[in-house]
Amino acid sequence: MYNGGQAGLTYWSPNVNIYRDPRWGRGQETPGEDPTIAGRYAAAYVRGLQQPYGGRSGYNRLKLAACCKHYTAYDLDNWNGYDRYHFNAEVSKQDLEDTFDVPFKACVVEGKVASVMCSYNQVNGVPTCADPNLLRNTIRSQWGLDGYIVSDCDSVGVMYNSQHYTSTPEEAAADAIKAGLDLDCGPFLAQYTEGAMKQGKLNQMDVDNALTNTLTVQMRLGMYDGDPSRQPFGNLGPQHVCTQAHQNLALEAARQGIVLLKNQANALPLSHSRYRNIAVIGPNSDATVTMIGNYAGVPCRYTSPLQGIANYARTIHQVGCTNVACSGNQPIEAAVAAASKSDATILIMGLDQSIEAEAIDRVELLLPGRQPELVTKVAAASKGPCILVLICGGSVDISFAKNDPKISAILWAGYPGQAGGAAISDVIFGAFNPGGKLPMTWYPQQFVEKVPMTNMNMRPNPSEGYPGRTYRFYKGPVVYPFGHGLSYTRFTHSISHAPSELTVRLDGRKAGSENSTMLNSLIRVTHAKCEGLIMPIHLDVKNEGDWDGSHTVLVFSRPPSSSSDHSPPQKQLVGFEKVQVFAKSQTRVTLNIDVCKDLSIADNNGIRRIPIGDHSIQIGDLSHSLSLKAETLAF
Repeated sequence: MYNGGQAGLTYWSPNVNIYRDPRWGRGQETPGEDPTIAGRYAAAYVRGLQQPYGGRSGYNRLKLAACCKHYTAYDLDNWNGYDRYHFNAEVSKQDLEDTFDVPFKACVVEGKVASVMCSYNQVNGVPTCADPNLLRNTIRSQWGLDGYIVSDCDSVGVMYNSQHYTSTPEEAAADAIKAGLDLDCGPFLAQYTEGAMKQGKLNQMDVDNALTNTLTVQMRLGMYDGDPSRQPFGNLGPQHVCTQAHQNLALEAARQGIVLLKNQANALPLSHSRYRNIAVIGPNSDATVTMIGNYAGVPCRYTSPLQGIANYARTIHQVGCTNVACSGNQPIEAAVAAASKSDATILIMGLDQSIEAEAIDRVELLLPGRQPELVTKVAAASKGPCILVLICGGSVDISFAKNDPKISAILWAGYPGQAGGAAISDVIFGAFNPGGKLPMTWYPQQFVEKVPMTNMNMRPNPSEGYPGRTYRFYKGPVVYPFGHGLSYTRFTHSISHAPSELTVRLDGRKAGSENSTMLNSLIRVTHAKCEGLIMPIHLDVKNEGDWDGSHTVLVFSRPPSSSSDHSPPQKQLVGFEKVQVFAKSQTRVTLNIDVCKDLSIADNNGIRRIPIGDHSIQIGDLSHSLSLKAETLAF
């Protein structure tokens, strides 16, 4: 019942906050900056953890209870004097609807998550854990949460002690519970709820409702069903953790997560018969704990980058920097000497939890300290190809390396987990063809020099020199764009079939006056007949090269110009599919684009509407026009 005494059956994961700002220390925990991807990830993650089964409805019982966090508009921990305990995120209804709330809605509606966690920060002046519009009205009533709402740890105490939102602790307890909070991570509600009831600020039904929501999840987990060994998952134990299948999965996840950013003159993969002596250099060259990032379990075993590379070639190891901060006196010259004597050089650079973490936001995007100096000097001295590998969660401005002809290739490995070193070396030496794509924009340093982390606006404001955020709205230079990622082979697309015109039918029962349904060629989604309103795209993906490989098809949409008054995204991801294609062959992919969900935009008031007119569908270099027409109603 308690995982061998190691844990309970409720897991406060996943973190599905949008990775809005590249400085955020917890961006590493998230699926990236795109709401569509974050929503798909959220729902899949929840289903994978919870594995619903049985019960009266057929899928009411739970293996585990997942929790989507941190609701909402939470993506600042500790930056330039602002911290998450005091920060008031000023967010428009439009940005909440089409960006910040998207993954949380997917968690509840599609993933059927058992729990949602409210965040420390305020949103528009109200603590999220005391906002009935966010909790009771949105999560529970509109989205239909079947589960409990929990505070981030000590959030209710923070609301009173740090934010001074209420004048007494009893008022804070009452506000939180009446807003829809069911469970407090911390002692605050246990200390002050009874007093709030005695003072008449809270009634018995409020408390009973909260209790019902928490106990019901415990029941769905089987905690009242007697001997756990007689239940479906009761015989799982430590012997099931580090199985070979699970360790293989860790390796495969690390391989698939690696992104090839640069591959000048097809320098990669390296031939291990040609490059027999490899200089392995950098503060993350022999990393172990660094590779698992934060909020990680206990690995079965580690394979560091140095160990992985040693499986393919003889290594000459020099750290160059004794840690990722790389300040002061560092053994850079020893690293330069090693590079000058080796057939090839692999630099393993990046960040760790001392630079980016919970409660630690970055102030700049450059590699820390003397790391750029180490990279440049080693590359200049390298006798053969020089490969740069970045182990980090957040993006870094490596423009200097991107533009340096002495640096042959660049890989981003993220925090790749226990098998990270094996995965990195498999990619470098060609045992695995990389297919990863960047889940966030890599901005240049000047972005953070002029954009305060506290500005929550997604959309640009040219009059103030504000460039907007993420690929959907940002209109400035990038180091690498969202979705970038190379392969050892070359893929091409051709559209076999896709409709060029669709009619949006109106639901006569919901459509009211023409003004409420139509607004400047925008149809209110709730007034449209959305069922079956799908745009199928049949796409042929051809592998033109000599390597088998995986390819992620990314489908973007540009809305018609008629929607420009509502500052829609300049483009938005509406579908994606990963396919494995053998060398010199092709495969067909079918993607179904949901018009109401994927092609709609949020208007200035945060209302979902479908733009009527020509939508430009973009897949790589291909462009396809879809004309949406509105059914004519007689008013």
